[in-house]
Amino acid sequence: MRVFATKETCAVSSLCVYQAPEVFDQDEEGQVEVLDPEPPAELHEDVRIAVRGCPTQSIRVE
Repeated sequence: MRVFATKETCAVSSLCVYQAPEVFDQDEEGQVEVLDPEPPAELHEDVRIAVRGCPTQSIRVE
């Protein structure tokens, strides 16, 4: 799994950070940052939940 995020469309909802804090964080402006673009398998489901919960679809995985 590879995780990508688009800061420009981030709504600063923080849902991704709450769901997968090992993978996501927020910058000084509150926009999404990917801490671990290739998270271990045990975090994949949390990342998928974060992707589905993103209100602006600013996070995607491949």
